[in-house]
Amino acid sequence: MSTLRDDVDDIQDAWQRERPDIPAGSIGVITRIWRVGKLLEEDRRRTMRRLGIDVATRDLLSTLRRSGPPYALPPRELAQRCAVSPGAISQRVSRAEADELVRRHKDTTDGRGVIVELTAKGHDLIERSVDELLRHEEDLLSGLSSSERTALSDLLRTLLSDLRQRSAAPLSPPPHH
Repeated sequence: MSTLRDDVDDIQDAWQRERPDIPAGSIGVITRIWRVGKLLEEDRRRTMRRLGIDVATRDLLSTLRRSGPPYALPPRELAQRCAVSPGAISQRVSRAEADELVRRHKDTTDGRGVIVELTAKGHDLIERSVDELLRHEEDLLSGLSSSERTALSDLLRTLLSDLRQRSAAPLSPPPHH
């Protein structure tokens, strides 16, 4: 057990003292995850601003870059991989196309569809941005050992999977009275 205490411990202890009839153990996990998430979100926005790229554009360009050569995908697959709606991906592609970071062209395999492809300018921007972002975020985790990072990653993966399953599950029907 860690000897390090913070204000979240105080909040949890106070609820356990004031309401011993309710489970308060989740406070130590969920409140910290929420606070860490807020700090990381703020840090990423500042970092992206410093790098001259917004989060949505970075997501689009990263998705194309990770797809491998020729760094091109149909809009439907881009939307799916970015976990956004087709309308949102269309807006992202239009903005990136206006900035000459991507280009759209007809799908040569069927002639009807469209393919979104990373341009050389987009490739250079995402390479530079990802290099700096990942080096910065690696530094943010420097307080954790390699084994602690692995354990935390595994635990968060399990929690995320469970929460996704719960959010996708239909609500239970109300009890009959």
